[in-house]
Amino acid sequence: MTEMPHKSKNLMSRMKLQTKLFAFLLAITFAGVLLKSDWPQLIHQSLCGCFSRDILPFIRRVEPFLSANNNISEEAFVWWTRLQDEKRDFSYYKATINKLFEIFPPNPTFGKPSTGRIRTCAVVGNSVNLKGSGYGRLIDMNDAIIRMNYAEIRGYEADVGTKTTHHVMYPESAVDLDDSTHLVLFPFKIQDIEWLIKARTTGFYSSRSYVQVKPKIRANNDLVMVISPAFMRYVHEVWLRKKKAYPSTGFMVLVAALHVCDQVNVFGFGADSDGNWSHYFGELINKSFKTGVHPGQEEYSVIQLLADKNSIKFYKGRNNKPN
Repeated sequence: MTEMPHKSKNLMSRMKLQTKLFAFLLAITFAGVLLKSDWPQLIHQSLCGCFSRDILPFIRRVEPFLSANNNISEEAFVWWTRLQDEKRDFSYYKATINKLFEIFPPNPTFGKPSTGRIRTCAVVGNSVNLKGSGYGRLIDMNDAIIRMNYAEIRGYEADVGTKTTHHVMYPESAVDLDDSTHLVLFPFKIQDIEWLIKARTTGFYSSRSYVQVKPKIRANNDLVMVISPAFMRYVHEVWLRKKKAYPSTGFMVLVAALHVCDQVNVFGFGADSDGNWSHYFGELINKSFKTGVHPGQEEYSVIQLLADKNSIKFYKGRNNKPN
């Protein structure tokens, strides 16, 4: 029998790979359209079985950020309202979103697109394991550097770096930003979106929160983005298999980064030696907090899986232990 030419073998191999990828994409798309109860398990099995850089583009089916062209379904809204017992209806939500895009970009972009080169992103969590890590310079080398909540830099530069391109927050964790940093809101309820609107206009004054929130915030209106409640639901149900109440800010940001970055470098995740999510910039008062309402063990397992499959680079820091 005549041996098949080398080029033909390569062509057939590529065709087989493309067929497998197409089948995988078709299954994901079909599952995403139906959104049935087995959808999370289906995709989680796919992630565990073959998650790699080749597969990664095919799971990016849910847009992380709200835009005028990307709102959410009423079904996703109903799921979102259960997070903090939201009483107002879908019509009120849509009216609030309309006000949002009168002030902020209706089609926000994550940042300047890379021009023929890899866009690297550092997702910088607040774990105490950053302390003494010496990762500062490595973090600053990334194109996008995403921090969250109360992340402090001054006094910790050697370990956490000096630059920030995106800062993720909710009203209770809000901090002032400079004109070059994107404000990324992580909303749990309609009031959080109202806060963003008023904190950048007339001022926000309300007692309906567990802590006093900033009535005004310094930020660049042209660089404001809002994480979609539908994306929150997607992360909770698909990536975390509905464990506990909802994802942590850090894990949400990590999955969002996988959707918009070419290479994701992860810093500052993981529990301390007692299993608590303590921070590098302060002492945890509640020593039995562990991971709170978030599925910390599941999140850490997925992060480790992504690292094992070379889909992210995971810099663990010092004394990093699973949650």
